[in-house]
Amino acid sequence: MRHNKSINHLGRKSGHRKAMLANMASSLILHKRIETTLAKAKALRMYIEPLVTKSKDDTTHSRRTVFSYLKQKEAVTELFRSIAPKIADRPGGYTRVLKLGFRKGDAAEMAMIEFVDFNETAMATSAKPEVKKSTTRRSRAKKSEDTATEVKPEAKAPKAKKEPKAEPKAEVAAAPAVAEESAPEVAVVAEETPKAEVAQETTPEAEEPKAE
Repeated sequence: MRHNKSINHLGRKSGHRKAMLANMASSLILHKRIETTLAKAKALRMYIEPLVTKSKDDTTHSRRTVFSYLKQKEAVTELFRSIAPKIADRPGGYTRVLKLGFRKGDAAEMAMIEFVDFNETAMATSAKPEVKKSTTRRSRAKKSEDTATEVKPEAKAPKAKKEPKAEPKAEVAAAPAVAEESAPEVAVVAEETPKAEVAQETTPEAEEPKAE
């Protein structure tokens, strides 16, 4: 009975189990994600996360401690050079386990374990939009003044387009001049007609004395 036993022995002796976990941890560090059974993935997560926390302190002592678990220089170098700087601000939970279904051969439940900070697709979707800086009232007033100065020339532009309309006015002004020129002729004729009438009226008066 394994009451209160948090360690999963995975059906192996201690030497075999430690060697297997060290090999899987090195593969995870080098490739950033691996596929295995769900039980092994959960055991590997408990095995590697303390080592990742140890890598935040880049000293000779911590490197030797991690090497005693992994037994691979390449994995230790990769852990301290590329992984440790990227997870420096994360307080824990460096890996995630994703279930993949059941294996065809023996129906074992499969899973994928990966580093959280190295999943590019997940990081792209969870990227926060840029927040614009808040502006003060003075800066807003300056912007409104700048826009007002830029708008004024645009308002004056249509006035220049109304210049061609001055030509019809000239024609209208010329029309009264022509009317004025013709008006005196009519006036002359009107003045001449009364003189003829006066002449006709005076002629009978001159003939009357002759009749007497």
